[in-house]
Amino acid sequence: MNREALPEEIRRIRETLEKWSYEYYVLDAPSVEDAEYDALMRRLQQLEKEHPEWDDPLSPSRRVGGRAADKFEKVAHTVPMKSLANVFSREELYGFLDGVRAAVPDPSFAVEYKIDGLSVSLEYENGRFVRGSTRGDGVTGEDVTENLKTVGSIPLILREPVPQLEVRGEVFMPKKRFHKLNEEREIAGESLFANPRNAAAGSLRQLDPGICAARGLDIFIFNVQRVSGKALTCHDESLDWLRSLGFKVSPYRLLRSNEEIYEEILRRGEERGELSFDIDGAVIKTNDFEQRKEIGELPHAPKWAIAYKYPPEIKPTKLLGITIQVGRTGVLTPAAELAPVHLAGTTVSRATLHNADFIREKDIRVGDTVLVRKAGEIIPEVLGVKTEDRTGNTRPFVFPDTCPACGEKVSRDEDAAAIRCTNAACPAQLARNLVHFVSRGAMNVDGLGPAIIEAFLDAGIIRDVADLYTLDREKAAAIEGMGEKSVDNIVRELDASKSLCLSRLIYALGIRNIGEKTAVALARAFPTLDALMEASEEALCAVPDVGKVCADSIIAFFENETNRALIARLKEAGLNTKYLGKAAGTKFAGLTFVLTGTLPTLTREEASRMIEDAGGKVSSSVSKKTSFVVAGEAAGSKLTKAQSLGIPLLTEEELLGKLNDA
Repeated sequence: MNREALPEEIRRIRETLEKWSYEYYVLDAPSVEDAEYDALMRRLQQLEKEHPEWDDPLSPSRRVGGRAADKFEKVAHTVPMKSLANVFSREELYGFLDGVRAAVPDPSFAVEYKIDGLSVSLEYENGRFVRGSTRGDGVTGEDVTENLKTVGSIPLILREPVPQLEVRGEVFMPKKRFHKLNEEREIAGESLFANPRNAAAGSLRQLDPGICAARGLDIFIFNVQRVSGKALTCHDESLDWLRSLGFKVSPYRLLRSNEEIYEEILRRGEERGELSFDIDGAVIKTNDFEQRKEIGELPHAPKWAIAYKYPPEIKPTKLLGITIQVGRTGVLTPAAELAPVHLAGTTVSRATLHNADFIREKDIRVGDTVLVRKAGEIIPEVLGVKTEDRTGNTRPFVFPDTCPACGEKVSRDEDAAAIRCTNAACPAQLARNLVHFVSRGAMNVDGLGPAIIEAFLDAGIIRDVADLYTLDREKAAAIEGMGEKSVDNIVRELDASKSLCLSRLIYALGIRNIGEKTAVALARAFPTLDALMEASEEALCAVPDVGKVCADSIIAFFENETNRALIARLKEAGLNTKYLGKAAGTKFAGLTFVLTGTLPTLTREEASRMIEDAGGKVSSSVSKKTSFVVAGEAAGSKLTKAQSLGIPLLTEEELLGKLNDA
C-alpha cells in the first residue's frame, strides 16, 4: 500500500473496531463474528508496530492491555464522589420521598439499579478519554486509566468533541464471566473470588492492564459529574445524552408517586436472579438539577438521592444429604443436598457447607431444616440450623478419612480448616496438577494451556503428567482445533523441558506449600531428586525457607506410593533429576536486587531466576538494604527512589556481565 494512504487506513480500521465494540458491549447486538473482529484487530496491531509514528494512546488496540505500571498514582477528584445514604423499608423510603416533596414542588424521581461493583470516574477532554480513577475515599482515588481502557463498553473517543466531561459509573464483572474466572482459577490452583464485586475490584487494581483485559469487565454510567459546552437541566436528559455519546447508561424509569416507586423497587428486586450482573439495591434520585441544588447535600452524601438496600433472601429447606466434592487443589468440600427451594430468582438444590469445622460448629445434621441464602446473590450457602424444628430422625455427618475420588488417605492442613487429598494422580485434581506442571515457572511448556489439557483429558489421551512425555501424536492431532503442527510444537516443548534444572521439577510436582524459591533452596540442599525423597524432617528444616509445615508436606508427598510411581515414570521419560545451578554462597550471596521497567531481552521472571540461581535475592520494593536496582525502559518510581538513596543502578547488559563473572 502507498505510504500516504496508510494513515487513512489506520484511522478507518480504528473507527470500524470502535463501532463493532459499541455494538458488542453496549448494544449487545454484534454485527460481525469474533473471527472477523480479531482479524481486523491483528491488522491494526501490525500497522501500529510497523509505523509507531502514527500511534494513538486511545487506539482500540489498547483494549488488550498496555504496559504494566509500578504503582497507581493518586488522583484528587475535582467533584467529590460521595456515597449514598441507605434505607431498608417502605416506611424509610416514603420518609425520604415526602422529605423531598416538602423541600421542592412536584418532584419526579429516577429509579435505577444499584450495581454491586466498583465506582469510578471517567474524564474526557475534547471528546477523548484522558483519565479514569477509582472512588477511593470520595476525595482521593487512584489512577487506573490503562486498566479502564481495556473495558470494551467505555468509549475512548466520544461521538461529540465535548470540551470537558467527567462522568461516574460502576465497573462490574458479569455473572457468567465471574463463574468462568473462578473455574479457571480453580484449575490453576489459585484462590477463588468470593463474589463478582471482589473480582471486579481485584481486576481493576491489577498493575498489568493485560490481566485486567482478560477479566472481561463491564460498566454502567449513571451520573454527569461536570461538563462544559452542554447545558443539562435534569437527570433523565443527561443519561439520554450520555447514551448518544456512546456510553452504556444505567437503565432508569422516571416516576412520581410513592406507590409506583416502591413497586418498581420491588420489581427490580424480584428480577435479581435473571439479571446478567449483580445488584444489591435500587437508587432513587430527584430528577431536576435545580431542585437538587435547593435540597442540598451533606458532607458525605446528597440529600436528593437514596439507596434502597435489598435484604438477603434467606429461606428454610430440608437437608437431604451431604456429599463430598474434591476440588482441583485436592481440598475436600462438603456440599448440602437440599429439598429444592426458590431463592433470589433461581431454584436451589445444592449449597456449600464450607468445611468440616463449619458442620461441627453449627451442629448440622442430615435431616435438619437448614437456612439457606445466596452469598453475594450468587453462591448458595447454608447459614445454620432451625434447631427448634429438629426431630429424632436426624443423624450427624462423619467426614471421610479417605478421598472419595481415589481412595487415598486425606490429611488436614495444620494452619487451616482444609482437609485434602495428597495424591498427585487423584482424578479430581488432575487437571489442576497438569496445568501447574507445564506452567512458566515450572516445566515451561509453551502452547500447552488449560483448554488443551482439558481436551487431552476428555479424549482419554493422558491420565497424569508422565503421560505428556509419551503423548500419542495421532490421537492428539485428531482433536478438534489441534492438527499435526500444533502437536509437533507441543512435543518439541515437552522434549526441551526434560533438560531443565531439578528446582523446576520440584516446583512442578505441586507439593503443598512449596513455591518456586523454596524449590530452588531444596534443589541446592539436595542436588538429586532421590536425595530429596529420602531427606529427614531435621535435614529439611535446616534448609532456608523450609519450616516444619513445608517439611511435613514434602515427606507426606514422597511417602505416597502413587507419587513415587509417578516420579519413576518421569525418570524413565528422561527428565533431569539433578540440580544444574551453582551452589549457594556464590558471588551474589547476600545481595538483594530490585527489577524495574522493561528489560531489552529478559522478562522479569527470567532475570529473577538468573539472580536467584547465582545466590542473590530479588525484592519487589526498594529500601536501604537493596544492593542493586536493575532498570529497564520506562522505569518508574522504584528508579527514582533508588537514585534518592544512592543505590547502584544496573542495565540488563551490566547484570548479565555480573552473572557471567559469578
